[in-house]
Amino acid sequence: MKNKSSNLADQLFPEVSRSENEILNIPPEQRKLITETYDFAVSTIDDYINNGHMVIPQFQRGYVWNRSQASRLIESLIIQCPIPVIFLAQNTDETLAVIDGNQRLNSINLFLKEDFALQGLTAYPELEGYKFSELDPRFQRHIQNRTIRCIVILKDTHPQIKFDVFERLNTGSVKLNAQELRHGIYHGPLMAIIEKLSKNKMWKGMAGLKADKRMKSDELILRFLSLSEDWRNYQKPMTGFINGFSEKNKSKNKNELADLSTNFTKSVEDCYRIFGDLAFKTFSEGAVKPIFNAALFDAQMVSVNELSFSEKELIILEGKKAKIILGLLKLFHDESFSKYIGQATTDKSAVVNRIRIFRDFIVRFKK
Repeated sequence: MKNKSSNLADQLFPEVSRSENEILNIPPEQRKLITETYDFAVSTIDDYINNGHMVIPQFQRGYVWNRSQASRLIESLIIQCPIPVIFLAQNTDETLAVIDGNQRLNSINLFLKEDFALQGLTAYPELEGYKFSELDPRFQRHIQNRTIRCIVILKDTHPQIKFDVFERLNTGSVKLNAQELRHGIYHGPLMAIIEKLSKNKMWKGMAGLKADKRMKSDELILRFLSLSEDWRNYQKPMTGFINGFSEKNKSKNKNELADLSTNFTKSVEDCYRIFGDLAFKTFSEGAVKPIFNAALFDAQMVSVNELSFSEKELIILEGKKAKIILGLLKLFHDESFSKYIGQATTDKSAVVNRIRIFRDFIVRFKK
């Protein structure tokens, strides 16, 4: 039996839970990793990084190796010591995103750019203090001609299978959450606009996200956009549904992105006008503090966005705010709706029914 803490966590963070059957929801014929293996020369890898053909996503958390670690990698190339495999993912635009191997690739690129001199060498201490251009040309060619095995996950791989691989290779000291991974895997114009929207002051205040260091805000915004596009055809898991939307829309043009941005900001503004400080929050008579609920956020935002109230209708709704709040109190005590925003909240029936019920609820007040 769940304790109160677990039940509260289910209401606050339903989108975090990960279904054990995510892969099983994919047709059997699509449950496979489609890959190709390449032995890229160091010079080729360097060219790919410099011209943007090979990209290191933001979720890789930057470059953290010190100069001695980077120098030992260069020394390994010189002595022909095997280098661990690099994992890459092919994007729809044919660029290659680094899944695993950021530190190695950055070290090679920085050394060839003259960013540091070799230090801490053990096999060839004679090369201490040398930058790339200062090495004998034979050493330079030897390093550039060395090959590194790269496994490329092709773009034909199902998005959820690709995401699963990223999670399996996510072995850093701080595990990345789903949105941090998503931000890197589907990097591009869509994620850039999501990041911008997450800084919206009204939204941050309504959601209570003052110091959002793990992209919680970004995930909620992306979740809204995914559901507002096609909530009637939602299929669990929520993670896979959001991933599918991200894959399909990651390279939208400026006009399409502007529409998405407007949909979000107007829905947030309309929710505030209608529900005030109680938007996205469950509450009860005598409660100390209303509680943000992601499932209720779905219902309110998607409903308001779809109904697209006119200014005249919004003025009417604002005038009925007290009645709407009383109606919400009754709705929260409704056994069905309460279940849809509090239990198994990413099941299809819960997602579809809570939006449908809330849509029918709020539309009654606009007349």
